[in-house]
Amino acid sequence: MAREIAKAYEPQQIEPRWADYWVKEALFKADANAPGPVFSIVIPPPNVTGSLHIGHMLDHTEIDILTRWHRMRGYNTLYLPGTDHASISTQRVVVRQLAEQGIDYRSLGREEFLKRVRKWKEESGGMITRQMKQIGESCDWSREKFTLSPELSRVVTEVFVRLYEEGLIYRENRLLNWCPVCLTVLSDLEVLHEERLGHLWHIKYPVAGTQEFLVVATTRPETMLGDTAVAVNPEDERYAHLVGKTALLPVMNREIPIIADAMVDREFGTGAVKITPAHDPNDFEVGRRHKLAEIDVMTDDGKMNAAAGAYAGMDRFEARKKIVEDLKALGLLEKITEHTNAIGLCERSKTVVEPRASTQWFCRMKPLAEPAIAAVERGEIQIVPDNRREEYFNWMRNIRDWTLSRQLWWGHRIPAWHCGNCREIMVAREAPVKCSKCGSAKLEQDPDVLDTWFSSGLWPFSTLGWPEETPDFKTYYPTSLLITGYEILFFWVARMIMLGLHFTGKVPFRNVYLHSIVRTPDGEKMSKSKGTGIDPIEVNQKYGTDAMRFTLAVTASVSDVIWTEDRIQSSRNFANKMWNAARFLFVNLEKFEQAGGRMEDVSLPEVRDTAPYQSGGEFELVNLWIFSRLGKAIVQNNEALASYRFHEAAQSVYHFFWGDFCDWYIEWVKPQLLDKNLAHATAAWRNLFAVFERALRLLHPFMPFLTEELWQKLPQRPGIRSIALDSFPEAKSNRIDPVAEKKFLLLQSIITSVRTARADNKLDPKKKITAELSSQDVAVRELVEENLESIQRLAVLSNLAVTSEHLKGKGYFHSAAEFDLHIPFEEIVNPQVEMARLTKELGGLQRAISSKEAQLGNDTFRSRAPEMIIKGLEATLAEQRTELQKLQDRLAQLEQNS
Repeated sequence: MAREIAKAYEPQQIEPRWADYWVKEALFKADANAPGPVFSIVIPPPNVTGSLHIGHMLDHTEIDILTRWHRMRGYNTLYLPGTDHASISTQRVVVRQLAEQGIDYRSLGREEFLKRVRKWKEESGGMITRQMKQIGESCDWSREKFTLSPELSRVVTEVFVRLYEEGLIYRENRLLNWCPVCLTVLSDLEVLHEERLGHLWHIKYPVAGTQEFLVVATTRPETMLGDTAVAVNPEDERYAHLVGKTALLPVMNREIPIIADAMVDREFGTGAVKITPAHDPNDFEVGRRHKLAEIDVMTDDGKMNAAAGAYAGMDRFEARKKIVEDLKALGLLEKITEHTNAIGLCERSKTVVEPRASTQWFCRMKPLAEPAIAAVERGEIQIVPDNRREEYFNWMRNIRDWTLSRQLWWGHRIPAWHCGNCREIMVAREAPVKCSKCGSAKLEQDPDVLDTWFSSGLWPFSTLGWPEETPDFKTYYPTSLLITGYEILFFWVARMIMLGLHFTGKVPFRNVYLHSIVRTPDGEKMSKSKGTGIDPIEVNQKYGTDAMRFTLAVTASVSDVIWTEDRIQSSRNFANKMWNAARFLFVNLEKFEQAGGRMEDVSLPEVRDTAPYQSGGEFELVNLWIFSRLGKAIVQNNEALASYRFHEAAQSVYHFFWGDFCDWYIEWVKPQLLDKNLAHATAAWRNLFAVFERALRLLHPFMPFLTEELWQKLPQRPGIRSIALDSFPEAKSNRIDPVAEKKFLLLQSIITSVRTARADNKLDPKKKITAELSSQDVAVRELVEENLESIQRLAVLSNLAVTSEHLKGKGYFHSAAEFDLHIPFEEIVNPQVEMARLTKELGGLQRAISSKEAQLGNDTFRSRAPEMIIKGLEATLAEQRTELQKLQDRLAQLEQNS
């Protein structure tokens, strides 16, 4: 047993060593042929471009906790890692790097550009994988996958072709969202909507051959260059005489028809609207109905093109300003009004998107959605929390077709070939040699790639070898569980369910746990761009990965996680507490050995297994109590983790290890460890080691590094190379002893009441005092008498008199259901000095309360302050009011006794 343990806990020294060990020894390699129940989970593949952010840290912590827990409980466990090729993000990174070198990526050509991207991935794209290993995730790294690897690309092609052959994939020209920065079309899910205060420009359109004008209002004057009509409602009598005539398009001097369409709201604005089919979704539909021309006036990167006439080459927003100036000069700008509008932003670049007409590939979703809805309704997939289940149903029942194609070079290229002779399109698993229609060899593959979420949607089965019936697929599919953030329920989770059911006939996972997100103390979502984000790796280096993991677990309830430095400091303190407890054990074990005890008699696995042990022919109450508390903590942990209540599981371990084990059990048995009666000391050491080692295994899923370090210092069974491969402690029913717990709780309450009196009166911690305890219950008095020595030692009492008589005299009184406690006045306080101190403290507290009450009563402050600040003030005020009542009660007691 390597008992040497450093004085100070230094996670920076411990964690890299064990992280390397776990990977090099391949401890977490899964075996599809192994016996036992199966637990399999796939990682939500992070972007290959990225590094771990706090959301990943929460996600991966929860996955790893459950994986380690299942592995220790004897499950055949697979945690499958991997990364996503992230088409848009990766291409943006490399395009930006090339631009910094003065290279336009388009000038390289597609193949050369892809070579550069692959080179970048090999050199710089593995950061997030290295970080995952660094934080100790118990993955099977031999099965690591990449969404753009050859074997997964074959699956993507197979799925696309099958969907096309089934009539579920088609190609069509539609008006879609376009990002001028990412240079690709976006799906509706990739567009964020933000309310912004803008303007409505009211523009006069002259009616040809008359002196009349039609006034239309627009939020985007630059799009008017592509107008192909002005529309009015067919029932609007004001404009009935103009329908069929033409209007002169301002600044372009192009005649456009005046049409009638029921889409126009007579009550909004002037009742006349400009129609720009190539730049507005509603106008696009009107244009199709009326067979209007579709004039795109912008380039891919958001500049005005040749169709914009004199404005060609200008940025879209520069063109807007110039058009407004020109309209003013022409006397055609009637007025400008303020207008709040929902602006569409690209999810990645945060650029204002442009609706543009283009021909894209689509997937029909309703036939895929119906079985996926039914699977959740039947309970084949459980979605937690339950409110997300309803969101899932609402979205799936109103699902729209999925825009699959992206105008990028990095990604899965669409397996479709266009004939240069007859324009026939062939979708195939392999590149065709000639056109199936005309026989021409002049074929060109579709230039677009698939939406990254398409390959991600296949992740649970593509990574396990489908379409072949591989051992991995047969054993580990369907996967047991998916853990991910609720914000990608529709991007990813729903699509995996639809595609998994469609292609394998089985659900991709049995359960989905959608965790909350990490927010700042003000309740805002963390954001690097706003300076509110944190780098979890940097925080880990400061406090330790275990502290980070435990902080996230203990705060991970259904509501969002509020991140504060105080919480991770608390977790670091918890780790320190365990370290110091271990040092206490090993330092005192040497003294035990010097007194004649033998280490092998107290710490070997076979000795620990048969605990608890009797001391002097009977089981001591404290040992019955600690093993019962351990059994309860194990039960609570198992129940909480089974229901994804990570915070409850973490809290149960915390309270057991810090409170029950360190603060009470170790302190209670200290004298027994060096008892001159070697048999008594040996029994005490055996119980202590048994509890400590089981507690380490209980804590391991939450704090793997620290528990591995300490577990390795104890003798273990041959062949078990890691605590992660040892068994999770069992809660045997005969160890949970409610009677012992009730008795010990009584002793704790007596000690605590004395400690409270000492703290309230600010007594010297080492000063011994006398006290009296009265109880009418004989069993209570006997219990106290049996444990009198320990009570007096832990409460720092020189004497505790036990009686059935009514307690009299002045002093401190505490009453409980089973006993009354009295500490004579002269033992604890100088009345005059204490009353003066309390009076001063009361005054300061009352001023603080008044200040907060005034602040919270100020309507202006309440309307401007963030909700988290207000809640914090309210919580502090409640605490201060409670403290005020305690001080007032204490002062009244002193005045009564003086």
